[in-house]
Amino acid sequence: MTDSLTAFAAEKLDQLETRSLRRRLVPTDRLDGLWVERGGRRLLSFSCNDYLNLSHHPAVKAAAMAAVERYGAGAGASRLVTGDHPVFGELEARLAALKGKQAACVFGSGYLANAGIIPTVMGPGDLILADELAHACIWSGAQLSGATVLAFRHNDMADLAQKLAAQRGAAARCLIATDGVFSMDGDLAPLDAVSSLARANDAWLLVDDAHGLGVVGPGGAGAGSVYPTAHIDLSMGTFSKALGGYGAYVCASAPVIDLIKTRARTFVYTTGLPPANAAAALAALDVIADDPDLVAGPLANARRFTRALNLPEATSAVVPIMIGEADRALAVAQVLESAGFLAVAIRPPTVPAGTARLRLAFTAGHTARDIDGLMSAIVGLVP
Repeated sequence: MTDSLTAFAAEKLDQLETRSLRRRLVPTDRLDGLWVERGGRRLLSFSCNDYLNLSHHPAVKAAAMAAVERYGAGAGASRLVTGDHPVFGELEARLAALKGKQAACVFGSGYLANAGIIPTVMGPGDLILADELAHACIWSGAQLSGATVLAFRHNDMADLAQKLAAQRGAAARCLIATDGVFSMDGDLAPLDAVSSLARANDAWLLVDDAHGLGVVGPGGAGAGSVYPTAHIDLSMGTFSKALGGYGAYVCASAPVIDLIKTRARTFVYTTGLPPANAAAALAALDVIADDPDLVAGPLANARRFTRALNLPEATSAVVPIMIGEADRALAVAQVLESAGFLAVAIRPPTVPAGTARLRLAFTAGHTARDIDGLMSAIVGLVP
């Protein structure tokens, strides 16, 4: 006899399967920063967010291993209890300096960060305006806050201005939230214009720069550094993309960070990030600071690809190849895999209906030969 929960799950899975939207985990051995092994085959990956290939960098790995030897495998408790190892303070100071802020707070992941930051500063009676393509964790944090939450059209400053004019006056506080680099499209938010609207309307600005740090801006300082006049109140990002590890942070004024550390539920009520991850992030920041050519690599490689295929010029390491329907995107990805390339299909609800795509991620380690090989394999598969 099948219980009702199992029956419910099976029915949902059948519906997703029919629409080519069911997701499955595929065992994947990442051999280094570029190559993976799936089903006994080596594939050249264009789907990893390890933009600088630092997950396998000797200095980054050595720092993580040394931290395990000193601190152990885990933090042991919430950072407010016994888990605030010295490496966290060092990392937070480094991040705050990089982002030009007074202080920083390290979280266990990017999702935990935005799910905790937003409800800490926003609540019932407040207004949150988020770019319609902002990452899912921004929407989760916004919904948890109890504030009124509205989407504005992607990078549409006229729509944002109209919604501020119509809604700001009734709200006690207002937060505008956006990605710095949009993870599925690779474009940048016009942070100078967003910031101007925020300041003109007494609104705070949160920028999720997970895909900007280490890739865009002078020295890889992130999307905010592309727009030096922009005032960003909450500068958030992760260690899991260009830094090659795991964890997240937010940089802000000292009082704001103090408030987050004492009231953000996803900080207070969870075990701290393993110290080895923080040590790895510090080592990765050292590599980025010392090697500007490495930092320039992902964008240069992405632009080599877009120029050759007459696509809009890349502004980050992410280049979408629009397919349309989910089943077609899966089929194209399978053909590329047969040719030796990992280019995973991205389907709704991660992207809007009708915009399934290949999301290509270029890294510093991809060679001209690698990129030309991918181009040859893609030509003829997509419009």
